[in-house]
Amino acid sequence: MKTLRDILYNAGIRAVHGNTDITVNALCIDSRAIRPGDAFIAVKGVHVDGHQYIDKAIEQGAAAIICETLPEQLSGNTVFVQVENSAQASGVIAGNFYDNPSHKLQLVGVTGTNGKTTIATLLFRLFTRLGYHCGLLSTVQNQIGDNVIPSTHTTPDPVSLNALLARMADEGCLYAFMEVSSHAIHQQRIAGLKFAGGIFSNITHDHLDYHKTFDEYIRVKKAFFDQLPATAFALTNLDDKRGMVMLQNTRAKKATYSLRTLADFKGKILENNLTGLIMQINETEVHFRLIGEFNAYNLLAVYGAAILLGSDKAAVLRALSDIQGAEGRFDYIVSAHDQIIAIVDYAHTPDALKNVLATIKNLRKGHEQVITVVGCGGDRDTAKRPVMADVAAELSDRVILTSDNPRSEDPAAIIHEMEAGVPVHLKKRVLSITDRKEAIKTAVSLAGKEDIILVAGKGHEKYQEIKGVKHPFDDKQVLQDVMKLMDK
Repeated sequence: MKTLRDILYNAGIRAVHGNTDITVNALCIDSRAIRPGDAFIAVKGVHVDGHQYIDKAIEQGAAAIICETLPEQLSGNTVFVQVENSAQASGVIAGNFYDNPSHKLQLVGVTGTNGKTTIATLLFRLFTRLGYHCGLLSTVQNQIGDNVIPSTHTTPDPVSLNALLARMADEGCLYAFMEVSSHAIHQQRIAGLKFAGGIFSNITHDHLDYHKTFDEYIRVKKAFFDQLPATAFALTNLDDKRGMVMLQNTRAKKATYSLRTLADFKGKILENNLTGLIMQINETEVHFRLIGEFNAYNLLAVYGAAILLGSDKAAVLRALSDIQGAEGRFDYIVSAHDQIIAIVDYAHTPDALKNVLATIKNLRKGHEQVITVVGCGGDRDTAKRPVMADVAAELSDRVILTSDNPRSEDPAAIIHEMEAGVPVHLKKRVLSITDRKEAIKTAVSLAGKEDIILVAGKGHEKYQEIKGVKHPFDDKQVLQDVMKLMDK
């Protein structure tokens, strides 16, 4: 148990009404979860302002209210604490409540548009192979050692995040690797955390529905590196034209990785096929099980981070050579009869889709047709919809536009926006099928011997969200079932 006074340290307090020596049982950002003796932090969110639920929190027995704007009527039995920024304060307070777990382990954050999940997952698997007890916070799942904890957000809210890090520290984790999304940086969900290192993968157009402009998106990503301490490392992709921008104001130790130019961690692809990558990393030749140039960058980032954390070079490369990637990232199966290669990938941005299709092009023998099934999520960045369709049409022999997670939007309307991006001379390549399962069935029926099917956009997800309801849906399982049914 902690007193309110203890957990308010460094929280940016402007005013206090009441006795801060009271005991706080738990922290809550969601008023519905409040129990007697808890502290409620009223955070101004994107869609909901927690200040609107202060009265409800008091009714449910909140012992303390932490907010930016004090209510007109202050309840006599409740302590009110006014702070400068409740989003920022929630991270600091959560850290104090859970004894600042990020100070007890080596926490490495990975940010960028594409590659975050793979890099964080590979780091987790690498350091586990090296004999350490580790934690993982990713889009696919959270994990403490062998214990898998379902993931709901790329980066959890500050209270959940610190609670999870505290579990990791209590269970003896020495390292934790986490994805750091632009939303989390902007909403200050990582406030108060101490990072041992930060990694930048790349940046392309995404989340403009939230950030509005690409410049703002870049600024937010850069803010993560601006906040790193001098004791941390900052590792960037030198081949991304904004790679060095990320490091301009950081106090952390700067390091770079690259396939194209001189860098601290320099890679060169020697072979790239379905058996994996053969790469030269800083003059050492290594075979990896992962495929594609984008994974070459991911592997360089992981190798660089491991060396910066003090690991032995030979041991790192030995372990990395045998590690598989994250679920739903260039995850493929081969049909029993026609040897059709079916690839499931999370590619949901134009750049990610282009990378995957470019990789497929490099793997082709020449006679195979590439059939791409792709959609775009509802209630998300609309600007990328026509671009996604354009990329798919340019780099595929056949394209089936379909639903991703339409959420609250009309699936047909999303597909119509995608169709607008298909060049006139490529329209004959493109079909539109709203039902995702039917789209996958059609792709399999169109596929001949040794053809390649890419089902993009959902990757590891095991559901499809339609009108607020998550329906069970697994791209890989659907592919397996349909290929078996059609005796492909």
